[in-house]
Amino acid sequence: MTHWITRAVAARAAWCLTGWVCLTPLAAQADALWLQPHADGAQALAGTVAQPAPSLPPLQAVRALQGDAQPLEATVQAASIRVPRPQGRVGVALPDLRLQARHASANGVLTYYQAKLGRQDTKAHNELELVPTTPGGNTFKLVWKGQTVAATRVNVDTSAGWSRTLTPAADGTVQLETPFAGLYVLEVSARINGSAMVDGTKYEEVRHTATLSFEVVR
Repeated sequence: MTHWITRAVAARAAWCLTGWVCLTPLAAQADALWLQPHADGAQALAGTVAQPAPSLPPLQAVRALQGDAQPLEATVQAASIRVPRPQGRVGVALPDLRLQARHASANGVLTYYQAKLGRQDTKAHNELELVPTTPGGNTFKLVWKGQTVAATRVNVDTSAGWSRTLTPAADGTVQLETPFAGLYVLEVSARINGSAMVDGTKYEEVRHTATLSFEVVR
Protein backbone atom coordinates (compact mmCIF):
# COMPACT_ATOMS: atom_id res chain seq x y z
CA MET A 1 0.00 0.00 0.00
CA THR A 2 1.38 3.39 -0.96
CA HIS A 3 1.71 5.87 1.90
CA TRP A 4 1.43 9.47 0.88
CA ILE A 5 2.52 12.57 2.75
CA THR A 6 -0.76 13.76 4.29
CA ARG A 7 -1.35 17.23 5.59
CA ALA A 8 -4.44 18.87 7.08
CA VAL A 9 -4.83 22.54 6.15
CA ALA A 10 -7.55 24.56 7.83
CA ALA A 11 -10.19 26.04 5.52
CA ARG A 12 -10.54 29.80 5.27
CA ALA A 13 -11.54 32.46 2.75
CA ALA A 14 -10.52 31.70 -0.83
CA TRP A 15 -7.64 33.51 -2.51
CA CYS A 16 -9.31 35.36 -5.39
CA LEU A 17 -7.30 37.50 -7.80
CA THR A 18 -8.73 39.70 -10.51
CA GLY A 19 -8.89 37.77 -13.77
CA TRP A 20 -8.17 34.40 -12.12
CA VAL A 21 -10.17 31.65 -10.53
CA CYS A 22 -10.26 31.40 -6.74
CA LEU A 23 -8.21 28.98 -4.70
CA THR A 24 -9.36 27.66 -1.32
CA PRO A 25 -6.94 26.13 1.24
CA LEU A 26 -7.72 22.44 1.65
CA ALA A 27 -9.49 21.30 4.78
CA ALA A 28 -8.95 17.67 3.74
CA GLN A 29 -5.72 15.71 3.41
CA ALA A 30 -3.49 16.31 0.41
CA ASP A 31 -0.70 14.43 -1.35
CA ALA A 32 2.64 16.04 -2.18
CA LEU A 33 5.96 15.60 -3.96
CA TRP A 34 9.12 17.03 -2.43
CA LEU A 35 12.74 17.45 -3.49
CA GLN A 36 15.92 16.53 -1.68
CA PRO A 37 19.61 16.60 -2.66
CA HIS A 38 20.84 13.33 -4.17
CA ALA A 39 24.30 12.46 -5.54
CA ASP A 40 25.18 15.17 -8.09
CA GLY A 41 21.65 16.51 -8.33
CA ALA A 42 18.29 16.06 -6.66
CA GLN A 43 15.41 13.61 -6.48
CA ALA A 44 11.69 14.07 -5.99
CA LEU A 45 9.92 11.68 -3.63
CA ALA A 46 6.49 11.14 -2.14
CA GLY A 47 5.61 9.96 1.35
CA THR A 48 7.25 11.31 4.48
CA VAL A 49 10.89 12.29 4.86
CA ALA A 50 11.35 9.38 7.27
CA GLN A 51 9.44 6.90 5.08
CA PRO A 52 9.28 7.77 1.37
CA ALA A 53 6.52 6.09 -0.63
CA PRO A 54 7.52 2.95 -2.56
CA SER A 55 6.06 4.31 -5.81
CA LEU A 56 4.91 7.50 -7.49
CA PRO A 57 1.47 8.05 -9.04
CA PRO A 58 1.28 8.25 -12.85
CA LEU A 59 2.57 11.73 -13.66
CA GLN A 60 2.12 14.01 -16.65
CA ALA A 61 3.95 17.12 -17.86
CA VAL A 62 7.00 16.54 -15.66
CA ARG A 63 9.31 19.55 -15.93
CA ALA A 64 12.43 20.60 -14.02
CA LEU A 65 13.93 24.10 -13.99
CA GLN A 66 17.00 25.74 -12.50
CA GLY A 67 15.96 29.21 -11.37
CA ASP A 68 13.18 30.57 -13.56
CA ALA A 69 14.30 29.54 -17.03
CA GLN A 70 17.02 26.89 -17.41
CA PRO A 71 15.35 23.54 -18.24
CA LEU A 72 16.87 20.38 -16.80
CA GLU A 73 16.41 16.74 -17.69
CA ALA A 74 14.00 14.94 -15.35
CA THR A 75 14.11 11.14 -15.31
CA VAL A 76 10.96 9.53 -13.91
CA GLN A 77 11.61 6.25 -12.08
CA ALA A 78 9.29 3.97 -10.15
CA ALA A 79 9.72 5.69 -6.78
CA SER A 80 11.48 8.95 -7.61
CA ILE A 81 12.29 11.57 -10.20
CA ARG A 82 16.00 12.22 -10.71
CA VAL A 83 17.21 15.67 -11.75
CA PRO A 84 20.88 16.49 -12.43
CA ARG A 85 22.03 19.86 -11.14
CA PRO A 86 24.48 21.97 -13.16
CA GLN A 87 27.73 23.08 -11.61
CA GLY A 88 27.70 26.57 -10.13
CA ARG A 89 30.49 29.06 -9.64
CA VAL A 90 32.61 28.86 -6.49
CA GLY A 91 31.21 31.14 -3.81
CA VAL A 92 27.96 31.80 -5.70
CA ALA A 93 24.74 30.16 -4.51
CA LEU A 94 22.81 28.26 -7.19
CA PRO A 95 19.27 29.39 -7.98
CA ASP A 96 16.55 27.19 -6.51
CA LEU A 97 15.60 24.00 -8.33
CA ARG A 98 11.93 23.56 -9.28
CA LEU A 99 9.95 20.52 -10.35
CA GLN A 100 6.46 20.64 -11.83
CA ALA A 101 4.16 17.72 -12.59
CA ARG A 102 0.48 16.82 -12.56
CA HIS A 103 -1.58 13.73 -11.79
CA ALA A 104 -5.11 12.89 -12.96
CA SER A 105 -6.80 10.44 -10.61
CA ALA A 106 -9.47 7.94 -11.58
CA ASN A 107 -12.11 9.90 -9.63
CA GLY A 108 -11.69 13.07 -11.68
CA VAL A 109 -9.28 15.02 -9.46
CA LEU A 110 -6.37 16.81 -11.15
CA THR A 111 -3.44 17.64 -8.88
CA TYR A 112 -0.63 20.02 -9.78
CA TYR A 113 2.60 19.31 -7.90
CA GLN A 114 5.00 22.22 -7.53
CA ALA A 115 8.18 21.36 -5.62
CA LYS A 116 11.20 23.56 -4.95
CA LEU A 117 14.63 22.80 -3.49
CA GLY A 118 16.44 25.76 -1.97
CA ARG A 119 15.57 29.07 -0.35
CA GLN A 120 17.66 31.57 -2.29
CA ASP A 121 15.01 32.88 -4.69
CA THR A 122 12.70 35.50 -3.18
CA LYS A 123 10.57 35.67 -6.34
CA ALA A 124 8.04 32.91 -7.04
CA HIS A 125 7.99 31.17 -10.43
CA ASN A 126 5.50 28.37 -9.80
CA GLU A 127 1.78 29.16 -9.68
CA LEU A 128 1.66 28.28 -5.97
CA GLU A 129 4.97 28.72 -4.18
CA LEU A 130 6.48 29.40 -0.77
CA VAL A 131 9.40 31.83 -0.96
CA PRO A 132 11.70 33.30 1.70
CA THR A 133 11.42 37.02 2.32
CA THR A 134 15.24 37.19 2.26
CA PRO A 135 17.70 34.78 0.58
CA GLY A 136 18.42 31.89 2.94
CA GLY A 137 15.99 33.25 5.51
CA ASN A 138 13.52 31.51 7.83
CA THR A 139 10.52 33.75 7.16
CA PHE A 140 8.36 32.69 4.21
CA LYS A 141 5.44 34.07 2.24
CA LEU A 142 2.98 32.22 0.02
CA VAL A 143 2.50 33.40 -3.56
CA TRP A 144 -0.45 32.42 -5.77
CA LYS A 145 -0.13 33.41 -9.45
CA GLY A 146 2.32 36.19 -8.70
CA GLN A 147 0.51 37.76 -5.75
CA THR A 148 1.15 37.24 -2.05
CA VAL A 149 -1.67 35.57 -0.08
CA ALA A 150 -2.00 34.56 3.58
CA ALA A 151 -0.32 31.21 4.17
CA THR A 152 -3.15 29.91 6.43
CA ARG A 153 -1.14 26.90 7.68
CA VAL A 154 2.17 25.49 6.51
CA ASN A 155 3.19 21.97 7.50
CA VAL A 156 6.80 21.05 8.21
CA ASP A 157 8.47 17.64 8.07
CA THR A 158 12.16 17.03 8.78
CA SER A 159 14.78 14.31 8.44
CA ALA A 160 15.35 14.61 12.21
CA GLY A 161 11.84 13.22 12.81
CA TRP A 162 10.57 16.60 14.00
CA SER A 163 7.38 18.04 12.51
CA ARG A 164 5.07 20.93 13.23
CA THR A 165 2.43 23.20 11.73
CA LEU A 166 3.15 26.90 11.19
CA THR A 167 0.43 29.53 11.48
CA PRO A 168 0.75 32.96 9.87
CA ALA A 169 1.67 36.24 11.50
CA ALA A 170 -0.49 39.32 11.02
CA ASP A 171 1.18 40.02 7.67
CA GLY A 172 0.44 36.49 6.39
CA THR A 173 4.04 35.22 6.57
CA VAL A 174 5.21 32.20 8.51
CA GLN A 175 8.45 31.84 10.43
CA LEU A 176 10.32 28.59 10.95
CA GLU A 177 12.94 27.81 13.56
CA THR A 178 15.59 25.36 12.34
CA PRO A 179 17.04 23.82 15.53
CA PHE A 180 18.21 20.61 13.87
CA ALA A 181 20.66 19.85 11.09
CA GLY A 182 19.18 18.03 8.10
CA LEU A 183 16.39 18.35 5.57
CA TYR A 184 13.30 20.53 6.13
CA VAL A 185 10.20 20.18 3.93
CA LEU A 186 7.42 22.80 4.05
CA GLU A 187 4.07 22.04 2.41
CA VAL A 188 0.82 23.83 1.61
CA SER A 189 -2.13 22.67 -0.52
CA ALA A 190 -5.27 24.27 -1.91
CA ARG A 191 -8.18 23.59 -4.27
CA ILE A 192 -9.56 25.62 -7.17
CA ASN A 193 -13.19 26.58 -6.63
CA GLY A 194 -15.36 24.87 -9.25
CA SER A 195 -14.47 22.58 -12.16
CA ALA A 196 -11.84 23.23 -14.82
CA MET A 197 -11.06 22.18 -18.39
CA VAL A 198 -7.47 21.06 -18.96
CA ASP A 199 -6.30 19.77 -22.37
CA GLY A 200 -9.90 19.11 -23.39
CA THR A 201 -10.80 17.13 -20.24
CA LYS A 202 -13.14 18.44 -17.56
CA TYR A 203 -12.07 17.90 -13.96
CA GLU A 204 -14.54 18.41 -11.16
CA GLU A 205 -11.74 19.19 -8.72
CA VAL A 206 -8.31 20.73 -9.30
CA ARG A 207 -5.72 20.91 -6.52
CA HIS A 208 -2.38 22.64 -6.17
CA THR A 209 0.27 21.33 -3.78
CA ALA A 210 3.48 23.25 -3.16
CA THR A 211 6.55 22.13 -1.24
CA LEU A 212 9.75 23.94 -0.33
CA SER A 213 12.69 21.91 0.93
CA PHE A 214 16.16 22.89 2.06
CA GLU A 215 19.04 21.53 4.11
CA VAL A 216 20.46 23.00 7.31
CA VAL A 217 24.11 22.29 8.06
CA ARG A 218 25.51 22.66 11.57
